[in-house]
Amino acid sequence: MTRPHLRFLLNGEEITLTDLRPDATLLDFLRLDRALKGTKEGCAEGDCGACTVLVGRLASDRLVYEGVNACIRFTGSLDGCHVVTIEHLRGAGGGLHPVQQAMVDFHGSQCGFCTPGFVMSLYALWMREPNPSDATIEKALQGNLCRCTGYEAIMRAARAISSYGEAGRDPLVAERAEVIARLNAMRDGARVEIGAGKDRLVVPATVDDLAAVFEAEPHARIVAGSTDVGLWVTKYFRDISPVVFIGGLDALRQVSETDGTITIGAGVSYTDAYAALATRIPALRPLLDRIGGDQVRNMGTIGGNIANGSPIGDTPPPLIALGASVTLRKGAARRTIALEDFFIDYGKQDRAPGEFVEAIHVPVPDAGSLFALHKVTKRRDEDITAVLGAFHLTIKGGTVISARIAYGGMAATPKRARAVEATLVGKAWTMETIEAAMAVYAQDFQPISDMRASADYRMMSAKNLLMRVFLESSGETVTVSRHEAA
Repeated sequence: MTRPHLRFLLNGEEITLTDLRPDATLLDFLRLDRALKGTKEGCAEGDCGACTVLVGRLASDRLVYEGVNACIRFTGSLDGCHVVTIEHLRGAGGGLHPVQQAMVDFHGSQCGFCTPGFVMSLYALWMREPNPSDATIEKALQGNLCRCTGYEAIMRAARAISSYGEAGRDPLVAERAEVIARLNAMRDGARVEIGAGKDRLVVPATVDDLAAVFEAEPHARIVAGSTDVGLWVTKYFRDISPVVFIGGLDALRQVSETDGTITIGAGVSYTDAYAALATRIPALRPLLDRIGGDQVRNMGTIGGNIANGSPIGDTPPPLIALGASVTLRKGAARRTIALEDFFIDYGKQDRAPGEFVEAIHVPVPDAGSLFALHKVTKRRDEDITAVLGAFHLTIKGGTVISARIAYGGMAATPKRARAVEATLVGKAWTMETIEAAMAVYAQDFQPISDMRASADYRMMSAKNLLMRVFLESSGETVTVSRHEAA
């Protein structure tokens, strides 16, 4: 069954679209088509947060609201969702919402341009955690950059929100049952197809339907979270048609664990993967906390981070170090390969036409092994990686039994440091061994200079990260730069 239109809720109104460009952004739809000007355009790349809105989606029998960047969220990805903008917020008697009132009373706004984005991020936080800690507030606002009043005024407002009224009176709480019923009524099991020829968008009904669509049209662009592809449109004006949107496929949003291996569906966002990965592999927690802001983590997927093959993607190096594998699917056929073998060269992966990433399998490291990773950037939060090193070693009796070391930002793909590994294995875990390993880095890497870092800086950083892991494992104190994760 095929449906020639897209349906979603916008605040309290049902929207039906029959004429929609594949690259049409939610921000343009809100501002240009619906004249909802409270959602602002700042950076147009998902960094500043001025365009933050909430998108509610059904997850099993729950309705989950998450802050997203409307500037890089495609309208075509919204079938069966509830979009909430700043105009929908209201307090008791139709006045200001508690989040808005707190921002006013504590002088959390100055010019006001970015304030709606802050309000929507705090709104999302308040709904899931009415009395957040300072650390939780700071994390929730990582993706909202302008703070012309300073941090403290906004922090005071965030701490005070719950004193302004009960969450139960909030429209998204009070109307939740009604919204769930309306969204369920939109779920007809149909594939959505809008447009004709190359200039069209497709929303598959199931994963099997996705496999059929992509096998028939292997040059289509699969889009999950659009945190990368969105910038192709807003910054590079690239033609991405035809587009296949997969964010609504529940079967690709599953996380499970069997026999010590965590399986992550290709559509699982960083946010949805966080609980399993941060709990079972604690060393991943600081990295996951630094991938974009909340809006990017709510949209972006680990599957997409792998599938786009970027040499500076944050998740491939640690997953390669852990020995992860990836399941690829074409039609009804599946094959599973080591993740490190998926990356062939810059812009080239081991993926046949019509084949897509379906799942990632991540082994949980043994309790006795050493697993550490460090990301080097120019600023701590919301910054692109210069160098990322991941280290997975087994050390027994003071001797290195096995080593898997992978880096991002050092080559055309995420890559293992095999010469370094060979220098370590079978040797004593000592400073002398570390220095010998640092001397062979040039056999593994010939980094380039670009806007993020020079080649010399990258090489020095990569070596020093190995030294850092050694010092930390030996109980030495390491001074942490404010630009680097602990």
